[in-house]
Amino acid sequence: MNEAWIIDACRSPRGIGKQGKGGLAGLHPQHLSAAILTALAARSGVDSAEIDDVIWGTNSQIGLQSGDLGRLSALAAGYAPTCGGITINRFCGSGLSAVNFAAASIRAGFEQLLVAGGTEMMSLFPSFSKSQSPFVDRGNLELRALHPMTHQGVAADVIATLDGIGRDSLDQLAFISQQRAAVAIQNRYFDQSLVSIYNAEGELLLARDENPRPQTSRESLAQLDPAFAAMADHPMDESGTTARCLVQQRYPGLEMNFVHHAGNSSGVVDGSAALLLAASDFARAHGLTPRARVIAAANAGDNPSLMLTAPGPAIEKVLAQAGLCVADIDLFEINEAFAVVVEKCVRDLELDYNKVNVNGGAIALGHPIGATGAMLIGTVLDELERRGLHRGLVTMCTAAGMAPAIIIERI
Repeated sequence: MNEAWIIDACRSPRGIGKQGKGGLAGLHPQHLSAAILTALAARSGVDSAEIDDVIWGTNSQIGLQSGDLGRLSALAAGYAPTCGGITINRFCGSGLSAVNFAAASIRAGFEQLLVAGGTEMMSLFPSFSKSQSPFVDRGNLELRALHPMTHQGVAADVIATLDGIGRDSLDQLAFISQQRAAVAIQNRYFDQSLVSIYNAEGELLLARDENPRPQTSRESLAQLDPAFAAMADHPMDESGTTARCLVQQRYPGLEMNFVHHAGNSSGVVDGSAALLLAASDFARAHGLTPRARVIAAANAGDNPSLMLTAPGPAIEKVLAQAGLCVADIDLFEINEAFAVVVEKCVRDLELDYNKVNVNGGAIALGHPIGATGAMLIGTVLDELERRGLHRGLVTMCTAAGMAPAIIIERI
């Protein structure tokens, strides 16, 4: 069986996801994606006519991000028309699942050279936008009766309440995320993967991540008001349905402890990332030097109402598939969608936090939903190389209670 080799990985900086403020916010999503696809091909020296497909992850597949962003972006990047493109959606896990699907196709022998990644322009779709339903179930009342799914921020607070995880622990995790990101940026640990983004006129728009706040302190975090207490009672439709109603449907009488706020939740940003994967035989024949191999990939489902608890089961599942244990993993990237996601994994699986998100996570850097998974694979690969380590594991929660996961090892 052919191995799935990672030849290279690159990403855009994460730009603040707000129109008029973020460095990338004025771009068309196809332009941002094309910039990354162009850079990836140039860095590796591959002929795009040899690429079988572009597998692209995007969450909000509406408006400017609709219409098969993967294919359209590949064409915008000047890829050969013979190279296909498909766009997938696993909510926050879209970019990670795109890489997993590419690796699976290569290992099955169906395709030889693939690009996988994703893009999300969160500046295009603000919260409670009329452009999309506020309900995860998209208004399907029958599904809602089976699996009431609340707002993800509210779900994070529900998990913290049920598990007895207090705000002090979550604020400490957020503080460390900011500190680690600051060190990584200062020491240019991200530079190997970063691609500067220019507009159509050739003007530099963004060369560094915009979201981190290195001045963050425990005291400043303590002063922030909970973000989801008011949202829990905000009417989501004309019938007055609220996030609290959906929680009470599954957990009657639960008194929620609101512990998440802007400082311990992921930043809203724009971004794009991509990886080049090749079959081992193809890479050898074409002189492509691999950086890592994919040794296992998995997806786990968990409680849709809690929504954010699947990363732990996903870690266990992908480790079992690879025949490994927690101690065999040198570095973990667990997406910081909300601080409780990482804190729960660390507690439940007894992880060494010195191996988890060592260069900060989405609390500091931001979470461009469809792109984050691909970004994290590149991040852990760069850091494995920098430290001379061997294996990395990446996972992340998604809406509707899922978590894709991948294990890579350096070659």
